[in-house]
Amino acid sequence: MPESYHPLRIFSGSAHPELAQEIACLLDVSLGKSTTRHLPDSEIHVMVDEVVRDQDIFIVQPCSAPVNDNLMELLLYLDAFRRASAHSVSVVIPYFPYARQERMAKGREAISARVVANMLEQQGARRVIFVDIHSRAIQGFFNIPVDPLSALPLLADYFRKPEFADAAIVSPDVGRASMAGKYAEMLNLPLVVMHKRRTSFSATETTHVVGDIEGRRPIVIDDIMAGGSVLRQVDALYENGAQGKAYFAVTHPVLLPTALQRLDADDRIEKLVVTNTIPVPPEKRHPKIEVLSIAPLLADIIQRIYRGQSISEKLTLL
Repeated sequence: MPESYHPLRIFSGSAHPELAQEIACLLDVSLGKSTTRHLPDSEIHVMVDEVVRDQDIFIVQPCSAPVNDNLMELLLYLDAFRRASAHSVSVVIPYFPYARQERMAKGREAISARVVANMLEQQGARRVIFVDIHSRAIQGFFNIPVDPLSALPLLADYFRKPEFADAAIVSPDVGRASMAGKYAEMLNLPLVVMHKRRTSFSATETTHVVGDIEGRRPIVIDDIMAGGSVLRQVDALYENGAQGKAYFAVTHPVLLPTALQRLDADDRIEKLVVTNTIPVPPEKRHPKIEVLSIAPLLADIIQRIYRGQSISEKLTLL
């Protein structure tokens, strides 16, 4: 890294220190020292354990479960860095919280993603970096620079193998069709789109399949897997003639217990390929899950931002 009046520093909250450490190693800088404590009354206390005056700080904190604790911790660190006279603080938040609450679907609902954006900005974030956010509109909630990255190239590279020559890229719904189209274009594979109807807040039903899946191995893509409802959609694919075991490519492995149970129960699912935007603890390390590291992408982006270089070629605006 070039000498600078404002040294580059990487810090981490408690959500995913392994990812932050990997990024720091790739950038050949030491991981900053900080301490997070959860007090007996459930309050969170944070402390920056070294001088950060006039430094360019990048803090890595995906806000996966426990979402509210991780988000509050991030906000407190922003306050601590600001009060410690850091030159700038950029937030690397690979998994953005409340991203599925970006609009009023019904009257009298909160637009929670906007609330999160306001809090980050008001607490002094100079820049925000996230990966495969559920709704692209959230970028417009900010008045500061936002870098919307995608794990698509990383995940697509995994499927550049002869065994997937007869595959088809499957979008689980119309909303993910644009992302699926990028996969199909990069891999030169046909595109299939499933239409679904939401029957409740957590349940969906596939109504029909558009595209030719007959005789092809399905590669189902999505940005988030939580309860694993998308895993049930393979029924519709095999009813329409899909062949071979199904693969899933998902950026954010939230993986609630129901998702792991469905992986266990369905022998037609060969593998779930995910990234480490959020940690995958041992209890979620299912034999069918393969984790790819997002750290090289994030390290490259951080380095380009710090050096004042263009990052436009790295942005995938789906």
